[in-house]
Amino acid sequence: MVDRRIVAPWFLDRRSEPAHLLSEPGDVTINASPGTGDQISRLAPIHIATADAVHEAVSAGDRPVAILGDCCQTIGVVAGLARSGIRPALLWLDSHGDFNTWETTPSGFLGGMPLAMLTGRGDQRMLEAVGLDPLADKQVWLSDGRDLDPGERLLVEASQVHHHKTLDDLLRNLPGGPLYVHFDSDIIDSNDAPAFLYAVKGGPSPLEMRSVLAKLQVSGRIVAASITVGWDVAKDSSKATENAVRLAFGGLTAS
Repeated sequence: MVDRRIVAPWFLDRRSEPAHLLSEPGDVTINASPGTGDQISRLAPIHIATADAVHEAVSAGDRPVAILGDCCQTIGVVAGLARSGIRPALLWLDSHGDFNTWETTPSGFLGGMPLAMLTGRGDQRMLEAVGLDPLADKQVWLSDGRDLDPGERLLVEASQVHHHKTLDDLLRNLPGGPLYVHFDSDIIDSNDAPAFLYAVKGGPSPLEMRSVLAKLQVSGRIVAASITVGWDVAKDSSKATENAVRLAFGGLTAS
């Protein structure tokens, strides 16, 4: 199976420079622009275009590998897989839980809500826009999720989502069957990648993250993968953050 790289260069409804930095010649780029209305409504055209690109990749016998500017775009990836008849287990590798709703979020940041949305919690308009039914909690594996807001933590603990606080524990408890691996690059220790927009200390080094992704890759069960890239390019003059992300991301193509 050949990888088809799909680049969605948007941070919500703004352009994402890091996504452009990781793109390569031949990548499929999502050229859809934000729509009108409130922020959720403005994102619909981007997510629909992402779903279309994922469905086209699967229909051609390719494996979609998406480079995303924010985690909400995973909704488009899951929708494209579902349209293709693929309902894999979702491995969500992130320093955050992305499990907030409007009732629990301290900041009102949409990028902290997509996993809750994907499991049927909170605002469902993003799923409705791409024609996606929510995932069952038991279909989702979260790791490491070391930085959870108080109300978000309660939601995770009350759910049936599989929350493994270390990546090693996740690897020991992988589900069977096909996998969709979503890797938010800010899971990497901020000491190694200091320009992240939402940096969190602790977590894996770039080499450790690469090793985890490589172990998942050699399982032969990844049917789709995505990475969220979000850092302040102006604060990354040494390219330490960009290089850390590139090193880790390479694990998804390791053999």
